[in-house]
Amino acid sequence: MTQSSQYRDRIYDNYVHARAVPLVQPGADNVSSRRPYLAAMIGRHFPPDRDAAVLDLGCGHGTVIRIAREAGYRNLRGVDRSVEQVHEAEELGISGIEEADLLQTLRDTSDDSYDVVLSFDVIEHFRRDELLSLVDGVRRILRPGGRWIIHTPNAESPFFGRIRYGDLTHEQAFTRTSMGQLLISSGFRALSCYEDAPVVHGILSGLRFAIWKVLRGMMRLYLAAETGSTDNSVILSQNFLVVAIK
Repeated sequence: MTQSSQYRDRIYDNYVHARAVPLVQPGADNVSSRRPYLAAMIGRHFPPDRDAAVLDLGCGHGTVIRIAREAGYRNLRGVDRSVEQVHEAEELGISGIEEADLLQTLRDTSDDSYDVVLSFDVIEHFRRDELLSLVDGVRRILRPGGRWIIHTPNAESPFFGRIRYGDLTHEQAFTRTSMGQLLISSGFRALSCYEDAPVVHGILSGLRFAIWKVLRGMMRLYLAAETGSTDNSVILSQNFLVVAIK
């Protein structure tokens, strides 16, 4: 066993509770804070066919699968390496979650099997020398026109270090440019990147969105002063979403 696998096994075996604040909160609906964002993401980026085959790699305790099921999707599967995460999914009554290594899952999956592959807060856990196996495996199991939806730390954000260094198992962070280098050079034909702006679903979230727009404008002004660029497409949120098309 390598030193890398030893440290990962130690952390993942205690992934939910070995932290100052447990990853999964007990009691009331613990996904309520993420539901608006994830519901909007599913509505925008999932295929309209509710029988589309969806694989969630590194699904955690199944939050995305739960919300996708609420949206009517039926053909859902999630895998996660953490025994604790899978147990929490069972405790929450979220079915279709299994303990498995992500790369082994890809190796065991047939070509052109899935319409959507999800990797929410996952690829940052892989070293550069491991990423190509992940990318090639995902591309192989996607059907033509299928999409890989990735959520990951955004190294362009001034606060990206909170995410990049907020988990001991994080190996790296990405930008729009580096994601394009990785995915286009690996055979994906197109990709789009999206900022994690607040999703308006009430008065408080509307206020957050307004404040975000102001602060984002100030950050863009800083970049314009430094670089001379007025590019409005810059992504400044701590995380960002990438949708790659096979």
